[in-house]
Amino acid sequence: MNLEKVFEHNQEWVNKRLSQDTDYFDKLSAGQNPEVLYIGCSDSRVTAEELLGAEPGEVFVHRNIANMVISLDMNTTSVLDYAVEHLKVKHIVVCGHYNCGGIKSAMTPKDLGIMNPWLRNIRDVYRLHSEELNAIENEGMRYNRLVELNVQEQCVNVVKNPFVQRAMKNGLQIHGWVFDLFTGKLIDLNLNFDLILENIKEIYDINE
Repeated sequence: MNLEKVFEHNQEWVNKRLSQDTDYFDKLSAGQNPEVLYIGCSDSRVTAEELLGAEPGEVFVHRNIANMVISLDMNTTSVLDYAVEHLKVKHIVVCGHYNCGGIKSAMTPKDLGIMNPWLRNIRDVYRLHSEELNAIENEGMRYNRLVELNVQEQCVNVVKNPFVQRAMKNGLQIHGWVFDLFTGKLIDLNLNFDLILENIKEIYDINE
């Protein structure tokens, strides 16, 4: 990427938008009303708006290493709260991707310094599903399955929030997806939350 060309490209983008709609930026600056919160990986190959075919203002985006939703991460929790309580999004998407560097690092039994506390959460996902994962002999397939299971567990972490549970009663939907870097396709994991949460529902359900 040529940084010297960034502002030139920006002006070209501005001109293109204005040629299509002279009021485009007046409308854009008036506010946002996205229906989707997208929680994805920071990987440079996985851009939310491009994957979804979305325009500016249509998707509220949060990205971090390996698309994690960690309760003590106030950044992610604040994004969730704002999206649900204030923007009133109708959908929350947690999207992982195959060949994820964060997942691969977590599968490597090495001291990775400051990354250790973050990767520990992914390693806990492996621990929760170790029986299934260890039964997969092919390393690449095991790696991809952990990507899927990590998306599942992060969706569960989303649902654990009381304000999310309240919104789900009013129609908020949670989705777990994976982007396949090898084919370019988005895969819906079609997660069954009633089944997934069956064993912990009595602990995390908020009764009001």
